[in-house]
Amino acid sequence: MISTWSEWKRYPRAARGENIEAPISPGIYEVRYASTGALHSFGAVDNVAQALALLAVGSKSWFGRREPAETPDLEYRTCATSSKADAKAAAERMIGRRETYMSGAA
Repeated sequence: MISTWSEWKRYPRAARGENIEAPISPGIYEVRYASTGALHSFGAVDNVAQALALLAVGSKSWFGRREPAETPDLEYRTCATSSKADAKAAAERMIGRRETYMSGAA
């Protein structure tokens, strides 16, 4: 069973002590660039909060740890499911709908 999507939330910045607000359960997440709405990442996972926490959102600095890497302005939303299988099925349906829309829009 799939629940509804959460509202879009600004991706937290660790330097400011902000936290991710996401279910600690199976589900789907979507991360996008706030300025353009372009997709950054999408996935069906066992633990949504953990997946978002481990997501690489900053660019790597050429100078290692000396200079902070610029973090893009991202926002995310989540959708909890009862199992990872439900999350995968819902994600596949969403991908299919996007592909159908994009092929018709081209």
